[in-house]
Amino acid sequence: MQNFRPYQVLLFILLVLSLLFIPSFLLPNGGAKFLGIKWQFLAFEEVLHPKNQEKKDIAKIIQKVDTSDINENLVKHSGKTDGKLGLAAGGELSTESATSLHLNELSSQNLFRFFTQLQTASDEGRKISIFHYGDSQIEGDRMTGYIRQRIQNQFGGNGPGMIPATNVYNTQTFKQTFSSNFERLTSFWGKKLSTRKYGAMGSASIILIDTARSNRGELTEGWIEVEASKAAFTRARDFNQVRCFYTACVKPCSVKVYENNKLIHEDSLIKDGLGHSLDLSFPKTPGRLKFVFSTTKSPVFNGFALEGDVGVQVVNVAMRGSSGHAISAGDAALFRKMHNELNTELVILQFGGNSVHAFRDSSSVRNYMRSFKSQIQFIQRNRPSAAILVIGPSDMSQMVNGIFETYPYLSYCVNQMKKSCDETGAIFWDLYAAMGGENSMPSWVSQGLAGKDYIHFSPRGASYASQLFYDAFIAEYARWVGGQSSSKKDAVE
Repeated sequence: MQNFRPYQVLLFILLVLSLLFIPSFLLPNGGAKFLGIKWQFLAFEEVLHPKNQEKKDIAKIIQKVDTSDINENLVKHSGKTDGKLGLAAGGELSTESATSLHLNELSSQNLFRFFTQLQTASDEGRKISIFHYGDSQIEGDRMTGYIRQRIQNQFGGNGPGMIPATNVYNTQTFKQTFSSNFERLTSFWGKKLSTRKYGAMGSASIILIDTARSNRGELTEGWIEVEASKAAFTRARDFNQVRCFYTACVKPCSVKVYENNKLIHEDSLIKDGLGHSLDLSFPKTPGRLKFVFSTTKSPVFNGFALEGDVGVQVVNVAMRGSSGHAISAGDAALFRKMHNELNTELVILQFGGNSVHAFRDSSSVRNYMRSFKSQIQFIQRNRPSAAILVIGPSDMSQMVNGIFETYPYLSYCVNQMKKSCDETGAIFWDLYAAMGGENSMPSWVSQGLAGKDYIHFSPRGASYASQLFYDAFIAEYARWVGGQSSSKKDAVE
C-alpha cells in the first residue's frame, strides 16, 4: 500500500478546491442543467464571505396563535345520569327445570364465582357483562334477546350492551344505520382486517378513504346512527350510557354527535393508536344519536355499548358461518382490554352447527373439538375471571331417502364437546338433548318452532329453546343460593 506524504495530501486538496472554483465563476447563481442534471455551486463571493443565519423575532406572531386546547370551545354534552337505571326487579327462584347444566367440580367453582358477581352487581352499583358468541342460530339477537330480558329482570341491567360498529343482521333490539363508505371486516368470514384489531366483537368497521383526497389533506366523512328500538324486549329499550369503542387512530379524527339532528357534543378521538372509548351519559334514554367522523385516515371502530348504570349487560355476538374457531383470530391484547373494561364475567359459546354436516368420521369430530377447546383456553388466558358456558348444537336434519334424519355424528360431537368442557372447567348445556335428542328437529319444524331448512329455530322456537336454557341456569343459581343460606345458618348455629 502506497504511503502519501503530508505535502502530497495538501496539494491534492488544493487541486480539488481549484477545480471547484472554476464552475463557481462560470455557472450562473441559479445553476445550470447538463446531461439532464442541475449543477449548482456556491458563488466565489459566497465562499469568501458566507452569509450568517438570519433569525427573525417572531414573538408577536406566536402571541396571535391560539395555543389553547383544541376541544375547549367545542360543544360539550352536559347530560348526566342519576346512576340508577338498571336496578333489579327480582322474582321467585325455582330449583325445578326440564334440563340441567352439566358440571364437574372445576366448572362448578367457576360458575359459583360468577353467581357471586351476578348476585351483588346491581346492589353494589356495578356492571358486569355476559358475552354470547354463536353462529347463525343466535343471529339477530335470537335466543340472546330472550335470555337478556330474563337475566336483567332478575339481576338488573338495561340496554342491549355492546353492538357491532356497523350491524348487518336484521334485529329488533336496536336501530342502526350508517354511511355507505363504512366497510365491515370480521375475524370469521369474508374480508379481514390486516391488524386483527377486532376487539371483543370479532368484527370492526373502517371508513373507506379516497387516497388521492387524503394526500391533498382533504377530510373524508363517515357517520353511524344508533337508536333504541320500541320493538325490543322492555329491558333492552332503555339505556343511558353510550360508548363508542375504537382503536388504531393515528391521524386527527374529529367527531360530532347529534341527538335528533341537534348537535350535542364535539370532540376528537385520541390518536395514539391504542384502544379507547368515547363515553356519553344521559339522564334518560337518548333519541336518535348520529356520530359523524371526519379524518384523512380511518380509525378502527370496534362497536358501541348501549347500557344502563348498573346490573348485567348481555351481549350478542353472531358469527354467521363460523364454527367457533375465529375467536382467537383477533388481536389478543385488544380482546383482553375490551373484556376487562366491560367487566366480562361469563362467556357463552354456542357453536358446532356449521361443522356437523361436514363430519365424515369420528376423527374429524375430535379434530374439530381440539380446535374448539383451544378457543376456550384462549378466553381463559385473556379473561381468567370469566366463567365459560358452552351450549351444544341443536338437532339438525338431512334428508335420507326422502326422510329427514339427524346428521350421523351430531350425537358424538355433543359428547366430545361435553368432554372438552370437563377438561377445561367450562359449564355445558345440551341443547340437542333439550330439544328431544335424535330426530327431534322434524317435530320442531312441524310445530312452527324451526324453519324448513331443518337447522334454524323460528323466532318462537328460539324463545322456547332460550326458556329451557334459562330454566336450567336459574335452577342452578337457586340451588346455589339455597346452599349459601344453609352454610350461613350452620355457621350461626
